Amino acid sequence: MNPAITQVQLAAGEASEHRPLIISLFAVFVAATLVITVWAGRQTKSAADFYAGGRQFSAFQNGLAVSGDYMSAASFLGIAGAIALFGYDGFLYSIGFLVAWLVALLLVAEPLRNSGRYTMGDVLAYRMRQRPVRTAAGTSTIVVSIFYLLAQMAGAGVLVSLLLGITSDGGKIGIVALVGVLMIVYVTIGGMKGTTWVQMVKAVLLICGTILITFLVLLKFNFNISDLLGTAAENSGKGSAFLEPGLKYGATSTSKIDFISLGIALVLGTAGLPHILIRFYTVPDSKAARKSVNWAIGIIGGFYLMTIALGFGAAALIKPEEIIASNKAGNTAAPLLALHLGGVDSTWGAILLASISAVAFATILAVVAGLTLASSSSFAHDIYANVIRKGAATEKEEIRAARYATIAIGVVSIGLGALARDLNVAGLVALAFAVAASANLPTILYSLFWKRFTTQGALWSIYGGLITAVGLVLFSPVVSGKPTSMFTGANFDWFPLENPGIISIPVGFLLGWLGTILSKEEPDTGKYAELEVRSLTGTGAH
Repeated sequence: MNPAITQVQLAAGEASEHRPLIISLFAVFVAATLVITVWAGRQTKSAADFYAGGRQFSAFQNGLAVSGDYMSAASFLGIAGAIALFGYDGFLYSIGFLVAWLVALLLVAEPLRNSGRYTMGDVLAYRMRQRPVRTAAGTSTIVVSIFYLLAQMAGAGVLVSLLLGITSDGGKIGIVALVGVLMIVYVTIGGMKGTTWVQMVKAVLLICGTILITFLVLLKFNFNISDLLGTAAENSGKGSAFLEPGLKYGATSTSKIDFISLGIALVLGTAGLPHILIRFYTVPDSKAARKSVNWAIGIIGGFYLMTIALGFGAAALIKPEEIIASNKAGNTAAPLLALHLGGVDSTWGAILLASISAVAFATILAVVAGLTLASSSSFAHDIYANVIRKGAATEKEEIRAARYATIAIGVVSIGLGALARDLNVAGLVALAFAVAASANLPTILYSLFWKRFTTQGALWSIYGGLITAVGLVLFSPVVSGKPTSMFTGANFDWFPLENPGIISIPVGFLLGWLGTILSKEEPDTGKYAELEVRSLTGTGAH
């Protein structure tokens, strides 16, 4: 029998022996977060409460919540798996995700908080024709959020399957559906207040869990990082190549271009992610928005440094065949590392596995709630209230529309998440980054900083970037043509790159410029002057 599969079966057996403990930990977390959500829901009385938490959160609280929103299943499960299987090249995800925060801080955080009310569409529509721009912004927000949701659903499926020993596809799909139902409950009842508190609790749990695993890994190697990396390289079967660039991105010229594409998408994507952008509206002023990003950079930076211990620790202590046997994309490397650190055949190992998996599950629930809130808010505020009802909707009707949208988005995410359950979650999130950087970022930057920018430029930029990015993904190896693709039996991967950023992001910027140059519309320079003053000073901000 394959020893790797035996180890995985042993892990599943350990999990099944201690299943009451595992289910209890999960139940405690879910119950606690539901209590928080119901409590917050009782305080949610206005649209400002539902969309922006009443703008009552401090810079530290929002920084913690932003960290909770950002450190997703991709960070905890996907990056650990990518490093465990590809060494140096896997760690590039950590670097890209962290550096991206500098772009968000320098270009977007403060002007966005000063310029809008609840959504990205508020900023874009301020000096342009409301209905077409809000429709485009709402569409883009929903598409980006669904791409990101795919990753979280895939992570939930593999994580709980490992714990409960579920091997059937039907069981995994059932888990994805459970996560979808929970996220719908969080958002419809708690709104932004409930979601923010869940994200803060989750951020604290994730940091504590990661510190514990990092400490145990370093203790195993007497706090000698050189020994840790050397053992990881030896155990990986790749030798010194494991610690050098090129194991995943570098074998061919196509993979090198793919790496550049991934890097561009990661660095530019954060500043266009809807669920991150709406977090800047939950603080009372722009100073707090800026401070909250500083807090987030510190917390997230510390976490991504610890992914070195998570990923290389898994590579050093677990055979790559065992990780792949558990999940083809490596998404279970972190929980398996916890099991091995505690002892595969010990109660302590089972407790550690259950605890870390509960933290990862908390991570997924918090992030899917934030994503769903961003997309349902954009539908209700941009499309329903301002396009369909032409500004005549009451706050009560708007919030009701957001709750219905939450249910619809949840159903779509469950369906697509079931298809994506065997893909690496870090790679899936990178696709969301590419779509956000292609459709949202050019339009935001042009709106804030280019006086001549017009409605036509905004529409060309959003729809052009969106269609290019999503179109290239559909015909890429992510969807078909590889054993790890979404549709393994199909083969229509004529676009060779796994991440479309290198093409779709420049297309988004180019179309925004071209649409403006070819437009006959006269830009409203007075409105631009107002927006400029507001974005820089906060004067007149809501």
